[in-house]
Amino acid sequence: MIKTAVWGPGSMGLIALRAVIDHPALELSGLVVHSDRKVGRDAGRLCGIDDIGVVATNDPGAVLSGDTEVVVYAAAANTRPAEAIADMASILRAGKDVVSCSVIPLVFPDTVDDALTAPLEDACAEGGTSFFNTGIAPGFAMDVLPLTLSGLSRSIESVRITEMFNYGTYPDAAAVYEVLGFGKPPEYQAFAATPGVLSFGWGPVLDQLAAGLGVRVDGLTEHIERRVAETGFDTPTGRIEAGTIGAMRSILTAHVGGSPTFVIDYVTRMHDDLAPDWPQPHITIEPHDFGCPGVSGRGLYRIEIEGSPSMRCDLEMAENNDHDFGARVAGSTFMVNAIPAVRAAQPGLLSVLDLPPILGTGLLKPTPTPSPDIRRLGTSE
Repeated sequence: MIKTAVWGPGSMGLIALRAVIDHPALELSGLVVHSDRKVGRDAGRLCGIDDIGVVATNDPGAVLSGDTEVVVYAAAANTRPAEAIADMASILRAGKDVVSCSVIPLVFPDTVDDALTAPLEDACAEGGTSFFNTGIAPGFAMDVLPLTLSGLSRSIESVRITEMFNYGTYPDAAAVYEVLGFGKPPEYQAFAATPGVLSFGWGPVLDQLAAGLGVRVDGLTEHIERRVAETGFDTPTGRIEAGTIGAMRSILTAHVGGSPTFVIDYVTRMHDDLAPDWPQPHITIEPHDFGCPGVSGRGLYRIEIEGSPSMRCDLEMAENNDHDFGARVAGSTFMVNAIPAVRAAQPGLLSVLDLPPILGTGLLKPTPTPSPDIRRLGTSE
């Protein structure tokens, strides 16, 4: 059993916590929280099951000095990357491997600025440890899946990855309303719409695709478009007033040899009817009813490879008929399922190009038991 701690049980970390508890090769050894209301609570209770005897603390010292072997670091880092890097470096120096989903560009450390990678590289060298950052997008839907599909190709001209999601049910209100800028007037400068942020965060995702296919990116271009809501509507996390931002499309294109070759296309809405001319998810799993018409949480990931043969693959996930929640379960669980491979890897900063295929070994349950609805347990950190 690999002794595993979780640091930051928020919108992703709470799901990861349950995945660690359920995983047959892992043993939960600690839980670090930031919110005072979670301190002293049993980890099992936090994710909707009975007490398991591991109590949440806001003092990371016990994890850093104890027998934990791996830390799942899932604390939000959109607006605090330097603090997250410092946290993770302290874990690595203490001799604990780290798997994370917090600092987006670290999915492919090879092309990330030294200001982010140097502290982690030094900490890995000092602690003899490994670091791996992943998720669903960025992560599996944007690296493992398209690279796996590329193995079916005779020739490849371009790769496009599109995320189409209704964010009206996403539980992290700060990310939705402050970082993405939904519900804000058009003149509001949302962090996610700031020029250069898309390239900084997702450029390494495209660099990794290029590296996996044996080429190098020689330039990036950004395109961001936002649409306002014509009428106001309610969502489970807040209200979108008429005239405020209700949809955003962010496109990052990587050029190879002067040609647009790799594309990430984020199509995000707070209501299903907004921006009808943008790509729409054609789902097969009936979405959950949140009591807010048009706010369904529905979505999927689409991989399109032009070449011989041309391919289109739609990845649709749902948990309790909630597509957004299903995507978060998949991303969090992929991170947790990677732990055995990360433990076996050489010390240093890793990407999926350095690891074997991550499989669901030991997870087959012919007669599954119902899991609690983590959406309703409160995920804010």
